[in-house]
Amino acid sequence: MINIAIDGPVGAGKSSVARECAKRLGIIYVDTGAMYRACALFCIRSGIEIKPENEQKIAELLNDKLDLQIELVDGVQHVIVNGEDVSDKIREHGIGMAASAVSALPAVRAYLLGRQRDIAAHNSVIMDGRDIGTVVLPNADFKIFITARPEVRAKRRYDELKAKGSDITLGEVLVDVNKRDYNDTHRKEAPLVQAEDAILLDTSELDFEQTVSGVTELIEQLGKL
Repeated sequence: MINIAIDGPVGAGKSSVARECAKRLGIIYVDTGAMYRACALFCIRSGIEIKPENEQKIAELLNDKLDLQIELVDGVQHVIVNGEDVSDKIREHGIGMAASAVSALPAVRAYLLGRQRDIAAHNSVIMDGRDIGTVVLPNADFKIFITARPEVRAKRRYDELKAKGSDITLGEVLVDVNKRDYNDTHRKEAPLVQAEDAILLDTSELDFEQTVSGVTELIEQLGKL
């Protein structure tokens, strides 16, 4: 088995890259960000404001009432919340900021950590997020930190949202990206940081295929697949 950790800021393309690399390498892709988005969506639907003062209440809500399942359908990860497939709903604008807020709560991270590690313990996986190489899978066989300039990441995210029919502006997305960068790198619990043994990959000047090919080649060089 092999565990691959991919970290990076919002809009860096790590999820798309990890998903395609997993497909080409024939291993499981785990999107941990989707798990945090699912928790955030559930909190919002339950009427609980996501803030530090409500951490205990949120922890109780997740442990007592949330049934979070990750299912693979034809190689595509689906996020199921209490029997409902919310894979599309958790990608809506606004959920990202809520996910950033909920991920800063230690109780929420503890709630998901065991699930994430259990998946990796029983499968060859590519797992992406903010703290995979530093906290979730510190002993991963391969670690990569994918990033890009903020304006490049904002444009990528803007294009995704516009393709889904959103009327958001590029300026609004850039503000959101910068705010999430600050929140993710300054939170007390498992802040976004490049692991010391991770390979840094700046994709600002790379297209999707160049990025995927580069990452796949690096992984194959490990000789464990």
